[in-house]
Amino acid sequence: MTKPLRLGVNIDHVATVRNARGGALPDPVRAALLAIAAGADGITAHLREDRRHIRDEDMARLKREISKPLNFEMAATDEMVGIALHTRPHASCLVPEKRSERTTEGGLDVVSGHDRLKIITQELTRAGVRVSLFIEPSLEALEASKSIGAPVVELHTGSWCDAISHGQSDKADHEFGRIRVAAARAEELGIECHAGHGLDFDTARKIASLPQIIELNIGHFLMGEAIFVGLTQAIRTMRKAMDEGRAQGA
Repeated sequence: MTKPLRLGVNIDHVATVRNARGGALPDPVRAALLAIAAGADGITAHLREDRRHIRDEDMARLKREISKPLNFEMAATDEMVGIALHTRPHASCLVPEKRSERTTEGGLDVVSGHDRLKIITQELTRAGVRVSLFIEPSLEALEASKSIGAPVVELHTGSWCDAISHGQSDKADHEFGRIRVAAARAEELGIECHAGHGLDFDTARKIASLPQIIELNIGHFLMGEAIFVGLTQAIRTMRKAMDEGRAQGA
């Protein structure tokens, strides 16, 4: 039986637009509620160290006001662990974070950071928060994630999507092959497999054909598309693309 494929919508860049003017609008929580009404299965928000988009009060409101699971993207720092323990989201996705980056540039170094990530994973798990590790699609990263005790990994799809956007077909094929192998290995290890970063309608349709992946987290593309067609339509079109891809892989 084909596993259903969930859509997590990242609403960070609604907050980016709000912060550009320094006011209260547009409201990222309103965007989250619209996304859920349009078919999102969950909401993702990244509380960065510099608060460049999502703010502490946004996370508190999201936890209080949305009816679907909240995925709290966060760096593996004492500050963020403390906020996550206070907020108690459904899930926390641990991601690498550099103040100088425009967006997340790759997966966590789960090999070098193994011991600290294991302590954080245990602490969040004891609090009832489901931990996900944002990793490169490599077997080494998957084995380390299993050793850390993470129940979920999210495969970084950015390199694959970038290769496609730059017309690098050979590299794109190579990167998709890595994702396919990693997703299969995650299932063998008993780890729930998600994917995200840089996905659009076409890439979401293709990656949806991999039956081991059960959740896609998508934000920037959807918010950009929403400028032209509205958030509801953008999410419905994405949901349709994902469903088509899943059916092709069945």
